[in-house]
Amino acid sequence: MLNSFFQDGTEEALDNLEPEVTEKTLSIMELLMNGGVAGQIIIAVLFVLLFVAVYIYFERLFAVKSASKMDHNFMNQIRDNVATGNIQAAKVLCAQQSSPVSRLTEKGISRIGSPLEDINTAIENAGRLEVYKLEKNVSILATIAGAAPMIGFLGTVIGMVLAFHQLATSSGQAEMGSLAEGIYTAMTTTVAGLIVGIIAYMGYNHLVVKTDKVVHQMEATAVDFLDLLNEPA
Repeated sequence: MLNSFFQDGTEEALDNLEPEVTEKTLSIMELLMNGGVAGQIIIAVLFVLLFVAVYIYFERLFAVKSASKMDHNFMNQIRDNVATGNIQAAKVLCAQQSSPVSRLTEKGISRIGSPLEDINTAIENAGRLEVYKLEKNVSILATIAGAAPMIGFLGTVIGMVLAFHQLATSSGQAEMGSLAEGIYTAMTTTVAGLIVGIIAYMGYNHLVVKTDKVVHQMEATAVDFLDLLNEPA
């Protein structure tokens, strides 16, 4: 019985000596801010790129949506005015619409009386200018989509170099905890770069689809206008 008492006491003492295991948590801000000066600079650059990408996306999205608005009765009114010889009224109607389609039509109306090839060339040149306006700064979005993941990976490589430099300078006696913390903190730059790149890539492709719809509208309107001029009097 005495042996049982001492055995139970010994087991209880050993249980009290066992270290309490606590789960270490790390917030996103701590993960971003604990990456050293190089990691913080990379993260700051990625935040700037994210802001630029979001700003360009919404600015271009609103511009493309505004350009796509067109009265479905527009070409019928142009047809009636041109058929009756009321060219000035057709120009006023185009000015009131103020859209890429109406500006192309106005360019064609202003060339009425010239050969059809000259009218077609004038419309094509005006169309190129309108497409250039629609695609303004969209190439920057594509650049961010490709550059952001590489910048993030650069931050990770820098973090890995610093971690292994610490291991080398400590003659292999560096604490594995601090070494591992430096490595996974460095990996956050790659995660941030991929997030920025994915957002910019999706925004770029969405704008391309929206712009293509407006370009299709302009092409269809140009064909309708040339067909109108080819109609017999």
